[in-house]
Order: sequence, then C-alpha cells, then structure tokens
Amino acid sequence: MNSFGRMFRISIFGESHGIQIGVVIDGCPPGIALSEDDLKNDFARRRAGGRGTTPRIEPDLPSIVSGVFRGKTTGAPLSIVFENTNIKSDDYDNLWDQPRPGHADYTARQKYGGFNDPRGGGHFSGRITLGIVAAGVVAKKILGSVTVAATLVEAGGSKNIASAVEEAIESKDSIGGLIECVCSNMPVRLGEPFFDSAEALIAHMIFAVPATRGIEFGSGFAAAAMKGSEHNDCITDGDGKTATNHASGINGGITNGNDIVFRVAIKPTSSIGLPQETYNFKEKAVSALLIEGRHDVCIAIRIPVVIECAAAIALADLMLCEGRYQ
Repeated sequence: MNSFGRMFRISIFGESHGIQIGVVIDGCPPGIALSEDDLKNDFARRRAGGRGTTPRIEPDLPSIVSGVFRGKTTGAPLSIVFENTNIKSDDYDNLWDQPRPGHADYTARQKYGGFNDPRGGGHFSGRITLGIVAAGVVAKKILGSVTVAATLVEAGGSKNIASAVEEAIESKDSIGGLIECVCSNMPVRLGEPFFDSAEALIAHMIFAVPATRGIEFGSGFAAAAMKGSEHNDCITDGDGKTATNHASGINGGITNGNDIVFRVAIKPTSSIGLPQETYNFKEKAVSALLIEGRHDVCIAIRIPVVIECAAAIALADLMLCEGRYQ
C-alpha cells in the first residue's frame, strides 16, 4: 500500500520519470495557513546539486490543487503535485534485462509481472520522497511547539563527511551514512500500545524512506550490554524530566515528555560507476553490468530532511489521535 496514518493519512503517487509525482493528505485539520512558499525551504534541503549528489536537478515547483482556500486548509483532502521535467529515460534501457544489484528493479519486476515502470527506479525511486517532504511540512504545522531536526552525522563510516564523499567519487563507488533525529518539546501521552506505539509508528514511516537499513532509539543496541541500573532513566521532577534518556522519551510505547532521539542507518546507493557481475535475464547468464544515468554518490546527504518529515508525519498522526491539536 502507498498510504500511512489513521487521522493524518497520506498517500503518495507517481514514478521517477512519469509526468507527475505527489501526495494526497486526508484528515488535515482546517484553518492551517499553507501556500506553495511554505514548502520551499525543506524542498531546497532535499534538492540535488551539492558535491556527491546526483546531477539531475529538478525545480520541484509544487502546485496545491485541492484542500486550500484563501490561504488556509479547508479540511478536505489536500493534494500537492510536482512535474518531472529533467528526464533521461534512455539511460535505463539496459536495466530491463539486467536489474541493478541492491535495487528494487528485480523485486518490482517479479511482483508486478513486468508491468511496472522501471525508468529511474519508477515508484521505488528516492524521487518519490518529495511527497513525504511535502506532507511533513504540513505535519510540522500541526505539531506546534514540537520541533523535529535531523542531521547527517557520519558518511561512509567517517565523521569527516566531505573527505568520505570525495574518496567515493574518486573510486566511482557509493557510501552510506548515519542520520540522527531529535524531536524536542514533546508532550506526554502520545502513543497507542501495543501495535501503534510511538516508536513503532515512527519506525514504520522511517522504513518507508528508500535506503533505510536500520533505526535505533536512545541507547539502541548498546542497551543489550547495559545493566538495569545503568539503563534506567531516573525521574527528576513531577513533569517527568529524566536524568538520562536511554529510553528516548518513550516508555511502554507512550511519550514521557523527554526528547525522542533516534538514529537511522542509510545504505550506499545501488547505482555505482563500477562494473558489477550480475544476472542478465535476456542472456540467461551472469554478465558485466555498467550502470548509466545520474545518481547520488551519497544519498544520505539529501535524506535528513526526509527523515525529519517522516517523523513529523508519524507524530502529527499520533497527536491528532490523542486530540492534542486545537
């Protein structure tokens, strides 16, 4: 399915080289000030153009086609669309018969019987995350004083991100990265255990972002080696403030008012400049694949804003479920 949420429900659509991509948001409260200009800052953070990012640069000009009247949301479904303009589909012709290792080319072909659009990755492209960012901008307005901020803290296993990117460019390879996200000024009580716990819904949205390979909250996997006396977050006042935050602001799936802190592992881009030996369905044998087209050396550079917006979407849905938005 291409939808997420109960009260704040988003549906994303489109393909990387199709006519349009976009998002439909159902359940957006009425009366929120919203215009195309509100989307510009986060779109600019996601856009390519920096060192180590794809040469494909789209203008990403949004059109709000429903759900807004006189600058305010109406409560009806909110639709935001974007045109794809910078397309070079011929670069992907060889991938019809020889799917890229590590990408969704093979699984999409098998699941949809070859009827999927493979150009630029089709519906599985990172291009589609533009709809998530658009919905995240709206979600942040619902969150009020809650702030969500994500940062790339490592690339290629190094904190020297620029150096790691340069090395990958020179070797015609790709690298992954580690993103940290902090949600501050959190209210208490958000979360619906067991299956819609706060961390479960955030993780659900984060894993919807292509290239995500893992997520850890608070102390994460390090908790497995800790003692209870080390891991327990002692409460220091009546508002639930804790001396430490190993639990990442969530107990029993419910927010406790402390910051939610999580880290996301982003894999290296599948499309690299090195030849790879992989199966060719036309030749019915393994042969060398050289991937053409325009691709990110380190997609993690552009993903922090997507992670940020994905988290905001999950929190906005939880907030509306709790009736916290006024």
